[in-house]
Amino acid sequence: MKPPYLITKEEILKFYKPVNPLTHKGLQGHAVIIAGSYGKIGAAVLASKSCIKSGCGLVTALIPKCGYQILQISIPEVMVVTDENANFITQINLPLIPKAIGIGPGIGKELGTQKAVFEFLRINKAPLVLDADVLNILAENQSWLELVPEKTILTPHPKELERLIGKWDSEAQKFQKAIAFSEQYKIIIVMKGAPTFIINQTAVCQNTTGNAALATAGSGDVLTGIITSLLSQSYEPLHAAQLGVFIHGLTADIALPKTGYQSFIASDIIKNLGKAFLSLEN
Repeated sequence: MKPPYLITKEEILKFYKPVNPLTHKGLQGHAVIIAGSYGKIGAAVLASKSCIKSGCGLVTALIPKCGYQILQISIPEVMVVTDENANFITQINLPLIPKAIGIGPGIGKELGTQKAVFEFLRINKAPLVLDADVLNILAENQSWLELVPEKTILTPHPKELERLIGKWDSEAQKFQKAIAFSEQYKIIIVMKGAPTFIINQTAVCQNTTGNAALATAGSGDVLTGIITSLLSQSYEPLHAAQLGVFIHGLTADIALPKTGYQSFIASDIIKNLGKAFLSLEN
């Protein structure tokens, strides 16, 4: 494997799109976040909030009924559609055609949810970000990977990656397996870690931002929201993944002097998104 190329500010600025001063919310993209189950509605909150805070015009969250008030109160800017089931998602019926969909944070692996994911993948046409329990569902139903559109972005942490591609004995073997998996399904893998790598078939790139403060609950849910937002703003999938991990890491680099490693939480990523985007424009 040739050495990965680095995702630097210089690389990002080659494709970064500053916001058009004459735009309106309808032009900034409508994203959908499908997330949450009883006890994990926070994942839906974090992913939806980071999505709307990363520049897309509109966000709709599809969640189980138990999260309705939580979501409406915690993020009034996000629209909410609920499943008829109280505690987990059993049907994915969207009242709109979104520009991009992020699915998986906190959804669990209930049988009803697995069926809903299968039916959704069968008919979906929108660009996708797959995270968390959707990756675990796919790991248990590998034939469903055939339904995943080309250039879909998968964002596994190390354990989710292992469930998808199998165990590895060395770093070199991990990359070999991930590249083979990416080639087989023509998908983009964001291998979360320190550092984060992006596998786009045989091309591998390495993120240059971020620090140990990001090793905290909900950090991945926030990343899903950011990448989904960028996809819905018509970034190419690879560029959405690259800009997403770069900005996500940058928030921790910006916040660290104030929070230290220990007290940085996923909400602090969202709080610092503005400064991270501004640093690209200066």
